[in-house]
Amino acid sequence: MFDAVVIGVSMGGLQALKVILPRLPKNFAIPVIVVLHQSTTIDSSLAVLLNGMFEIDVKEAELNEKIEAGYVYLSSPGYHLLIEQDKTFALSIDPPENFSIPSIDVLFESAAEAYGDGLVGIILTGANADGSQGLKVVGQHGGLTVVQAPNTAEAKVMPEAAIAAAEVRHIVPLDEMGEFILRLADDVG
Repeated sequence: MFDAVVIGVSMGGLQALKVILPRLPKNFAIPVIVVLHQSTTIDSSLAVLLNGMFEIDVKEAELNEKIEAGYVYLSSPGYHLLIEQDKTFALSIDPPENFSIPSIDVLFESAAEAYGDGLVGIILTGANADGSQGLKVVGQHGGLTVVQAPNTAEAKVMPEAAIAAAEVRHIVPLDEMGEFILRLADDVG
């Protein structure tokens, strides 16, 4: 069984999440952690908007919060989201990476170190290459690497960059991604 799923998404990401998240039950056995590139000028929390739209609880990741199953955690605008060795969240205001804060690479690299082969890294739609190096690190640590099929992405750049940079184990169309994630909870070993 996998210990955590990290998802990186940018342009077209909100729509992609609205396709995927309805498939996940309230007490899904694996925590899902999402970096979604979003404007830092947005006042209201996207997590508040999304929570209640799906069975699974959606919340913004908080500093030092223990990561638990049954939640989809979203990054905060303006902060890099990292995972510590003790499976808690850290937030950073370091400069943008790949022109992004939060950066998908930052989350994926820290998650790969914390979870090793118990991690699933998923890259979805997006218009830049953020996440491609992070997904490569997930694979180097023995984690499962997954990318949205570029022909199903609103913006193909991010999935194509990930496919070019990392050894991708699964390329999954968007409309099948929710079911794919759901099956991860049944995958033993």
